[in-house]
Amino acid sequence: MATAMAATAAERAVLEEEFRWLLHDEVHAVLRQLQDILKEASLRFTLPGSGTEGPAKQENYILGSCGTDQVKGVLTLQGDALSQADVNLKMPRNNQLLHFAFREDKQWKLQQIQDARNHVSQALYLLTNRDETAVTSPSPQLMDAVMLQLTRARNRLTTPATLTLPEIAASGLTRMFAPALPSDLLVNVYINLNKLCLTVYQLHALQPNSTKNFRPAGGAVLHSPGAMFEWGAQRLEVSHVHKVECVIPWLNDALVFFTVSLQLCQQLKDKISVFSSYWSYRPF
Repeated sequence: MATAMAATAAERAVLEEEFRWLLHDEVHAVLRQLQDILKEASLRFTLPGSGTEGPAKQENYILGSCGTDQVKGVLTLQGDALSQADVNLKMPRNNQLLHFAFREDKQWKLQQIQDARNHVSQALYLLTNRDETAVTSPSPQLMDAVMLQLTRARNRLTTPATLTLPEIAASGLTRMFAPALPSDLLVNVYINLNKLCLTVYQLHALQPNSTKNFRPAGGAVLHSPGAMFEWGAQRLEVSHVHKVECVIPWLNDALVFFTVSLQLCQQLKDKISVFSSYWSYRPF
């Protein structure tokens, strides 16, 4: 029995030594690595040319789709805003070409990018301004708070808002263009993962004597032909949907940084949890 107790004590001592090494060395290294990664992520969202260097740099992206050539155009991204959209739409029925672009005095804020940047900044702030005692004993609240901000940042880019057709119609985006959009067109712009997406909906009015069963569509990221809604005194139906997109490379970088950071946070929590389960001392 004495031998067994001695072995148990020796094993406990080894585990405690390994745990202390984890607290004093690995925790510090991981937190520092997290800060470095989030600084890189933050740089991706930093508005180029901001501050004393003048307005943000403009980046032009060509819209494309493997499924249709009905819509072509160029979107100009300036930080977290669309500063220009130049779009050509070929009408399916008569091949008439419509051209519409942003008014020169208008910009469209991309709330998803703005929100993601704010969440990254908050996560970095939490790490940078943590209690110094957390270097050797990070609280679960700190790690959970950082992970929450990173998850929210990632979700803002990976989960576009679901909007009803009346919400899209009421959006200020429809009033951004010159010449003004025809009344039978709706436009929506959103981020999906590392892509900037533009959707054009063509509409037609349902006649009062229509035999179609009118059923208003609910919210969706992308509505399908046949979706119905009421706007003003009219009942309308989507006849055609055209979606085009362009890849934003630095958004892809940001998503990778989010994933790596979340994995580091979770691995650190798991390691400390495993060690702390061996004795009653709680490092958190």
